[in-house]
Amino acid sequence: MTCSNFLSQQQRTFIQMRTVLKVVDNSGAKKVMCIQALKGKKGARLGDTIIASVKEAHPNGKVKKGKVVYGVVVRAAMQRGRCDGSEVKFDDNAVVLVDKQGQPIGTRVFGPVPHELRQKKHVKILTLAGHIA
Repeated sequence: MTCSNFLSQQQRTFIQMRTVLKVVDNSGAKKVMCIQALKGKKGARLGDTIIASVKEAHPNGKVKKGKVVYGVVVRAAMQRGRCDGSEVKFDDNAVVLVDKQGQPIGTRVFGPVPHELRQKKHVKILTLAGHIA
């Protein structure tokens, strides 16, 4: 089996402990590592809240490296079915950092954000997003 064939058949799974995610807001963090998914035994999916540790950060951002933060998964590589029968999946795993009340720390959200966040009561993230998929 060739390498490219293996990558195309790679299983896409839940966001679980030690998964590294990209941060897509301007809170100051670049990458976070998931510590715990707050709902579900298997892991987090699109729209779920996680607890994460900041692994990379901008030097003068709001959050610093090593800080434990909450985040909402806005893009997941694992597919999720929609009501009309279509499926949505993204190329990367991405998160928006929020506080304990669920309010976003940053003031901008970059890249596409799925409209499934509306059912999960994350309307504030949808208003900050530039493109809703």
